[in-house]
Amino acid sequence: MAQPALLHSHSVLPSTTTTSPAHRRASQFGRLAAPRRRRNLRPMASATVQAPPGLKEGIAGLYDESSGVWESIWGDHMHHGFYDSGEAASMADHRRAQIRMIEEALAFAAVPDDPEKQPKTIVDVGCGIGGSSRYLANKYGAQCNGITLSPVQAERGNALAAAQGLSDKVSLQVADALEQPFPDGQFDLVWSMESGEHMPDKRKFVSEMARVAAPGATIIIVTWCHRNLEPSENSLKPDELNLLKRICDAYYLPDWCSPSDYVNIAKSLSLEDIKTADWSENVAPFWPAVIRSALTWKGITSLLKSGWKTIRGALVMPLMIEGYKKGLIKFTVITCRKPRAA
Repeated sequence: MAQPALLHSHSVLPSTTTTSPAHRRASQFGRLAAPRRRRNLRPMASATVQAPPGLKEGIAGLYDESSGVWESIWGDHMHHGFYDSGEAASMADHRRAQIRMIEEALAFAAVPDDPEKQPKTIVDVGCGIGGSSRYLANKYGAQCNGITLSPVQAERGNALAAAQGLSDKVSLQVADALEQPFPDGQFDLVWSMESGEHMPDKRKFVSEMARVAAPGATIIIVTWCHRNLEPSENSLKPDELNLLKRICDAYYLPDWCSPSDYVNIAKSLSLEDIKTADWSENVAPFWPAVIRSALTWKGITSLLKSGWKTIRGALVMPLMIEGYKKGLIKFTVITCRKPRAA
C-alpha cells in the first residue's frame, strides 16, 4: 500500500458496471525521488511502460523505513479505513474501519462465504506486513501468499503469522508484482489493497493478476486513481498535475491512471463481470485522523526516529486531503472475474 509516511458474463465484451456507495449494499512516505519528467496523465496506452530508474529500490526503501512507524501507531493493516459518509474517524475505531474496508471489498466483488465456494488459495499483491493476508487466511481457512518489494515487511509479516499460529497458512516473500513468482492459474482470489498506485505499468499489473488467477477466480483491486477525463480533455489541468506530482515525489509513485483506464485494461484482457465504485467519500475521514495521530507525542517522536523519508511523506499528507476535496483523487475499487475454462 502507498500508505502515508507516518505512520502510506459476456459474449463479446465483459459487462461493466460503475457503482456509487449509495447504490451498494447498505451497511499500501517520503523518499527523495529522482527528478521526473512532467506527467501528462493521458489515458493509458497498450505499449509496455518502462519504470522510472530506481523506482523499485525507492519503494522498497520507503517501506523498509516507514512500516514500523505505521504498525506502532496504526497496527498491521496498512490501508485506508472505510467509514459511513460524514462519519468522523478516531484512533479508537481505526482498526474496525480498516477491517470494514476489507469486508466491503469482498462484498462488492460478491466473494462467496459458502464453504464449498469460498476461496481456498489467495495471493495478496503488495501485501505490506500481511494484515490482509492473515485476515483472509483466517476468514476462509485459505492458503495465502503475499508479495512485497520490502524485505523488512516480508520478515515482519512472517513473524506475525508465526506468532498467530498461521505459518502453515500465510507466507510472505519479496517479489515484483509485475513479474509474480507463481505459475499460471494458481489462485482462487487475487487481491490488491492499495498497491496499484505503485505500479509503473498498470496493464502489466492487471495482466499478471489475471495470469495467476485460476479460471473463474475473482480479482479485486483497491487503489488510488485520478479522476476520469472529460471527453474534451486529453490531460488533467496544470494545477492538478502539479498537485499529483508533489504527492508522487513524496510517496515514490509513478504515473497515476483513471478508473476508466483500469476498466479498459480489464476489457482488453477479456476479463468478465467488471465493476467499479468510487469510495472517496467513504475514506475522507482517514487522512485527517492520520494527521492527528502524527501530532501526538508518540507520533512526533516516532517520526523523528524514523528518518527524513518518513517525515517528508508526513508533510505532504494534507495534499491527499486537498486532492480528495477537489475531486481529483478517486479512491477506487475495481473487481472482475477471469473467464472459466471452456
